[in-house]
Formats: sequence, C-alpha cells, structure tokens
Amino acid sequence: MIPCSNPRAQYAARKDEIDRAVRTVMERGRYILGPEVEAFEAEFAAYIGVKHAIGVGSGTDALNVALRACQIVPGDEVITVSHTAVATVAAIEMAGAVPALVDINPVHYTIASDKIEAAITPRTKAIIPVHLYGQPADLDPILEIAKKHGLRVIEDCAQSHGAVYKGRRTGSCGDLACFSFYPTKNLGAIGDGGMVVSNDDALSSRARLVRQYGWARRYISDIQGVNTRLDEIQAAILRIKLRYLDQDNQFRQRLARSYAEKLSGTDLTLPAAGAGREHVFHLYVVRSSRRDQLLSHLQAKDVGALVHYPVPVHLQPAYLNRIPAAGLAETERAAREVLSLPMYPELSESELKAVANAVLEFRPQGPEKP
Repeated sequence: MIPCSNPRAQYAARKDEIDRAVRTVMERGRYILGPEVEAFEAEFAAYIGVKHAIGVGSGTDALNVALRACQIVPGDEVITVSHTAVATVAAIEMAGAVPALVDINPVHYTIASDKIEAAITPRTKAIIPVHLYGQPADLDPILEIAKKHGLRVIEDCAQSHGAVYKGRRTGSCGDLACFSFYPTKNLGAIGDGGMVVSNDDALSSRARLVRQYGWARRYISDIQGVNTRLDEIQAAILRIKLRYLDQDNQFRQRLARSYAEKLSGTDLTLPAAGAGREHVFHLYVVRSSRRDQLLSHLQAKDVGALVHYPVPVHLQPAYLNRIPAAGLAETERAAREVLSLPMYPELSESELKAVANAVLEFRPQGPEKP
C-alpha cells in the first residue's frame, strides 16, 4: 500500500539527527519548557517572520490559547469555515465562543472572503481563515474586513507551514496564528505539538500566560489559563525538521508538478494556486464527480487515498444546531468530490507513477453525481 502520508519515512530520513537530539534531552533531564522549547520558539518565530512564538500541546490548543489571548468570552462569535478539520470549530467552542460558518471558494477551498461580511453580527469578535491543504487563504480582503469591523484575525496554519502569501509566510499576517505539529504535517513532530505566533507584544504575553495556568510567577495565576505545553523532546525533534522544511516543501511542489503532468488529460479537477500564493501541498487534493468510485478503485490498487474531509463540520452530529450555516453549497459539494492522493517528500517517482497509473486506469460506472 502506498500511504497518503508517511511520517515514518521522514523519521527514517533524519533518524541519526533525531535520535541524537532525543538522547540529549533525555540525558539533560529537563523535559518541560526547557532550552529546546525556548530555542525552537525563537527559530520558528524567525522562520515565520514574527517576533513571538509560544509552544503548546497541539494545534487545537494553539487556537484555543489564541482565542483566549484575544479575550474571546462565552457568547462571542467567531467566523470560520465548515470545510476544515473539526479542530478549528472545536477550539472555538473550547474557548466558550460560537462558530459562525461561511462558505468556501470552490477553486482554492479556503474561506470565501465575499461571504464574510454577511455573517458579521454585533457579537462577532474574530475571523479564523484556514489555510487549507497547504494553500494560503486570500488574506488581503479578510484583513480589510477585519479592520473595518474591529475584528481579530487568527490564521489557522495547521496545514500551511512554509506557504507564502504575497511575499509573507502564512502566520505573519494576522493578529495571531496557530500551527499544528501533528506527525503528518509539513513540519511534523513524533507526537502532538502546536505553536501560537504573533507580532503583537500584548497578545503574545497574554498567550504565554494562558499556556500555563495564567502564571507570570510560579503558582500564582494572574489570569485564568490552561495547561498546554510543548515538551522538550518534541521541540528537539522539530528543531531538526525545521532545518529541512523548505527543502521538503520543494519536494512536495515537485511531486505536485509531476502529478499535474500525468493527470492533465483526465476529467479530474487538479489543485490550483491562487494569485500571489505559494502552495506547499500538505495534501494533493483532486476533485471528481465520481469520487467514491475512484476512491474504491484506488484502494483496490493499494493506493492509500483519503478524503479530507468527508462530512462538513456543520453536518456532523456533535455540531448540529449551531449558528445557522446558510449558503454552504460549495462546502457540501466539495465534501462529496474531494480526494487526497499520496503526498509526502519521501514519495518516490515510481510510487507517484503507480498512483497516477491507477488513476488513469479508472473506468467509472453509471451516471455522474449531480
């Protein structure tokens, strides 16, 4: 089986360096918020192009911490999309806020900026654009709307490590930004991890307090906080992998070009990068009106294709009956049609060719879906 992602292959590619880094942490005996976390925070902030980075336990926690740093309170509304990992919406509710869901751009799968203002109410406090699949959202109109209405912008960069929007890395444009280091990400740990980044001194200071019980002084909580800390072992691993992130993203882009060449004659809709945006292909997502048939065909050919995401958040049992999610036709259509093909830097050309050949061998049965 050719997997959709392969974090084990990345470990194998960097095994000696990672093993040494882990051994150093184990022998030093400092395991929580020590020198590895401090160094990784500084290195990651420099990479993104911001002043501050705060390591936390996961990408979901990063969003929760960022919302709390913005002093989002119960009853406040936060605008985002339904076509995303459920973590985006779960984090909004963890902070006590209410998600207001809007539709996506059908070409790039990111938030449709022309739908945002209609979702703003007197209770709206923030917008979370999701840079999905490695594609930056179109941030300029979002930032303009936020400025006009006095809203915070929190970038969800869980899938966009290293992506660029008009010369700036994702994560450097909003008030705050949040990253996940889940093992399958472009920059993935060997376990969970996350980061909040910002250029805003006050928001960053508050996020750092929220991360650990609201402590500015040990055992004294100045504000209400949580416990979500990036551990030293994961930070040490991520420091190694960060050095290779741009190289790995270039491999992903090369693989994406190869897919595009091999699949250009099919009736699939292939990924398209927006103007002024550098796509880093966390996932290589194609689109087919016969998606389910194609998925079954590929799996029978030992191709580990997956669907990101099969059910929009607003249609999942746990999130029904929230703020009315009117006009999500493009979101619901995408959920019926998108398909992720294998994509990771260690994917060989022969494996990619096998995936492409399996796609080319597909013979659909019956009428297209409406």
